[in-house]
Amino acid sequence: MGGRDICISKQDKARLSQLIEQALHTKSESREHLRSLQQELDRAELRAPKNIPPDVITMNSTVRLTDLDTGEEMIVSLVFPNEADLAAQKISVLAPVGTAILGYRVGDTIEWRVPAGIRRLHVNEILFQPEAAGRFDL
Repeated sequence: MGGRDICISKQDKARLSQLIEQALHTKSESREHLRSLQQELDRAELRAPKNIPPDVITMNSTVRLTDLDTGEEMIVSLVFPNEADLAAQKISVLAPVGTAILGYRVGDTIEWRVPAGIRRLHVNEILFQPEAAGRFDL
């Protein structure tokens, strides 16, 4: 993680910061990952939800990605932990790939560290973004 500038909504940052604060008090095994998410939030450009560009991955966005190492294409939705469901391709923002894709744009390549090394994903398309759809309640 790190590298390119990312953009997130002020609403997403507020909800994610609250989530991190709560999780730090209850989940000691994921402290390092929670810190990574906080670092991503700290370096992000903040915008009002109505000013988020339609090509940015925000919370509750559905995106088409390509794993550049395997060539596998996938469609995933970025969700809060209580909505995560791998069978339905709903990835928690607290999962490493969830943290990695937050705030990136169509055309970006995302790299993040996994136990086996570095994984690389390319953002092909955003199929749904709440802000672009006028769904500021999500």
